[in-house]
Amino acid sequence: MKQLTRIYGILVILLCISTSLVAQMSDEQILQEMMNYSNAGMTQEQIYLELTKKGVTVDQFQRLKKRYGYEKNSQPNVLRSNYDLKNQYGRTSKGMFPYPDEKERMKDEGMFLQDSLIRDIPGWMIIPQEEQIFGQDFFSTHRLTFEPNMNMPTPANYVLGPGDEVIIDIWGNSELNVRYTIAPDGHITVPGLGRIQLSGMRVDQATAHIRNAFSTIYSDLDSPEPRTFLAISVGNVRTIRVNVMGEVVTPGTYTLSSFASAFHALYAAGGINKIGSLRTIRVFRAGKTEAVIDIYEYLMHGNNAGDITLRDGDIIKVDPYGVLAQVTGEVKRPMWYEMKENETLDDLIRFAGGFRGEAYKENVQLRRKGTSEMEVYTVNALQFPDFRMRDGDQISVGNILTRFANRVSVEGAVMRPGSYAIGDDIKTVGDLMKMAQGPREDAFLSRALLYREKEDLTPIVESVDVEALLNNRIPDVPLRKNDRLFVPSVISLLDNFTISVGGEVRAPGTYAYADNMSIEDVIVQAGGLRESASTARIDVYRRIKKPESTIDSGVTGEAFSFSLKNGLIISGDKSFTLEPFDEVFVRRSPGYEPQQNVAIEGEVLFGGQYAKLTKDERLSSLVNRAGGLTQFAYPKGARLQRQLTEAEQRRTREALMAKTLLESEKVMPSDSLMKKDSTLVADLDLRYQYVGIDLEKALKNPGSEDDIVLREGDVLSVPIYNPTVKISGGVLYPNMVAFSKKKNLDDYVEMAGGYSRLAMKGKAFVIYMNGQVATGRRAKIEPGCEIIIPEKPERSQISLPEILGIGNSIATLGLLITNLIK
Repeated sequence: MKQLTRIYGILVILLCISTSLVAQMSDEQILQEMMNYSNAGMTQEQIYLELTKKGVTVDQFQRLKKRYGYEKNSQPNVLRSNYDLKNQYGRTSKGMFPYPDEKERMKDEGMFLQDSLIRDIPGWMIIPQEEQIFGQDFFSTHRLTFEPNMNMPTPANYVLGPGDEVIIDIWGNSELNVRYTIAPDGHITVPGLGRIQLSGMRVDQATAHIRNAFSTIYSDLDSPEPRTFLAISVGNVRTIRVNVMGEVVTPGTYTLSSFASAFHALYAAGGINKIGSLRTIRVFRAGKTEAVIDIYEYLMHGNNAGDITLRDGDIIKVDPYGVLAQVTGEVKRPMWYEMKENETLDDLIRFAGGFRGEAYKENVQLRRKGTSEMEVYTVNALQFPDFRMRDGDQISVGNILTRFANRVSVEGAVMRPGSYAIGDDIKTVGDLMKMAQGPREDAFLSRALLYREKEDLTPIVESVDVEALLNNRIPDVPLRKNDRLFVPSVISLLDNFTISVGGEVRAPGTYAYADNMSIEDVIVQAGGLRESASTARIDVYRRIKKPESTIDSGVTGEAFSFSLKNGLIISGDKSFTLEPFDEVFVRRSPGYEPQQNVAIEGEVLFGGQYAKLTKDERLSSLVNRAGGLTQFAYPKGARLQRQLTEAEQRRTREALMAKTLLESEKVMPSDSLMKKDSTLVADLDLRYQYVGIDLEKALKNPGSEDDIVLREGDVLSVPIYNPTVKISGGVLYPNMVAFSKKKNLDDYVEMAGGYSRLAMKGKAFVIYMNGQVATGRRAKIEPGCEIIIPEKPERSQISLPEILGIGNSIATLGLLITNLIK
């Protein structure tokens, strides 16, 4: 048992070691395994399964996907390593065609991706379209397999062979349905008829041969009016073995359906590699050339005559390319193209889809590899049909110039601005104005600007009096190419005139100025008067405009005042009109006052909200309007809550923040703590504040200083009598006790257990119910008040190490002083 346990332990250790070793595979090793599995014909699922068995984790798969953009729905054979590229291209000091520049920049560990799933992935070489070979990836895409359709009727020209299943159907006076498989020696055996040789026959030939054999049994098969009919079809077809050789990705022997064509065999072999020919693919049968396939015929013209049905033993041979030429620039499909010996530059342009609209077609530039150096040629259009291409030629098609040979333009205040052509109808500036249907009404014709070019293309401008020119007072100006006439607008020469409206209008703001605009007009444009507007005074302020002045005047503006009557009619000067940049202010009526609401609550007969009747209404008036106090009211404890203005809130917040920062610096000068305290102060709600009042005195002496004036938003609270006193702070037992007129502050502190050890007796203070505060131990105690005894901060005791440290410092200092004295 122990030995068995020991064996299990060893196996577990070995398994962990092997798993660890496999998990240490680099990304490049994993990708190489993926390519090997792909070349072996495995599917994506099988590849993932095999790699998982070798210890590749999900995290590694995710990392590879993120790094290389390898997706499950992409084909593994689109991945190519530099090792494959070296085998396909070779490497020289100058690089190797067809990608010399790109090839030299590749790193040994780099990868590239050439497929419809091209991505911009760091570490991968992305091949641009003009550097690709036309038709090179024709057989490598997974969207086009050329797999034969097995569900279609058997073609009449299909040649039977060993392994094909022949189905014989007889119907009419007699019925029969039999299936026979052609034997390896090419015959089928029919009971009663013997052996019938079918191998090598087409389906139509085999039908006639079988009908002739079966007519010995069914006599009316060949009668003039047959009543028995016969037909044959092919059931399960045989497989054939073909050899794909030469410049393909994976040469070898492939087992295919007998319906398979040459294109399907090339697809099964992974397509044509980088040096394989697309124009000369030969199919050998029985030692002779059966067909020569030109892929360009299929791609360019849809001619698939060369895609013949294969037979057992056929050989497909892909030779290396002969001539590759590149065309770039202004063509519709810039790429590399394979050329035959008799094809010319004209054919190359046709392969590229022809010229684009911007192409310069008179000549093209050619780069050609000479014996020892590169050579450049300029090929004229007349030479295209006869100019033959060589391997490595690179054609560059330029574009036409962006300049115009006969263009002039007119801009600005004309009816139809735009570009026009110099010709029989347009030769001069006058002709151009007529073609533009003349000037607009706002045109400033006395000085138009004509921009033109000198012979060295430097710009120059000339002024033209278009009005005099159109009236024949001056001679017309001949036009040159690229001339540009600008006719300014009178409006564009003026400032952007505006009128400002402010004060008590519904929509104050800035409005566009118009001639003959009155004060009533601009008030209507601003939405009319508000309810608070004053009709007794409307002010207009005007800037000083003296362009001819030569001295500095002390006057900065003018002011006008008007009044309104009957709505929006100006009372006074009816002829007054506004000028550009005037400012109109509608004043607020001094007799307008919106309601100001205050509230009273607590022990009054009719509590609630009241509107002030006068600006100086006081506490006593509000209490009287509320029906007076109830019998339970405690007027000395009444409190007034006041709503602070924004300015008061800001001042209160600034004072609290300054006090907080000062205290923080005293306790612990830390920037973070001070910022935290400042943030807390900034977050405080300071909209309301209590005002200390004495309502009892105010009611006894209406209009006195104690009877303060109320303000919008004030809330007066009249409490019920509270016969208690609260003691808190630096006492031994903070609590609340009954009020007694005979007791002072110290008596109440004794009722709370006396002062605490840290109590600051001299700092005691009392907060009364009405919000007022009294300080000192002799402060008067009243019902409902709170006695607060402040405490000193707790000081930490000095520890023994600190005492020893201080003693050591003092001794050192003493020794230093003694030495100095000596």
